[in-house]
Amino acid sequence: LTITNPSKAGNSGIEKSEKGESKKKGVIFTARVHPGETVGSWMMDGAINFLTSNTKEAHLLRENFIFKIIPMLNPDGVMQGNYRCSLSGNDLNRRYKGTSKTDFPTIF
Repeated sequence: LTITNPSKAGNSGIEKSEKGESKKKGVIFTARVHPGETVGSWMMDGAINFLTSNTKEAHLLRENFIFKIIPMLNPDGVMQGNYRCSLSGNDLNRRYKGTSKTDFPTIF
């Protein structure tokens, strides 16, 4: 999920610098690697509701940042009660050096 305000520069929503880089910094929110982290769902719901609200604070944040949100990093594990591993048997706490689209689809 991406949350930001459209850029005044064009349709992409991302204003570019002279070097072609985004002028907005990115912020990544993730939650729910483990089934027991139910509070993470409430936090993520509140964060999404706030960032998409019409408040001046939310508008200012969307003007200055691009939010990339992964509400549930381990949906199959959370749904099946696998506390650390995905259904493919990958330990999501210990395998950060290398990733693949097949083994870790939620991050792509």
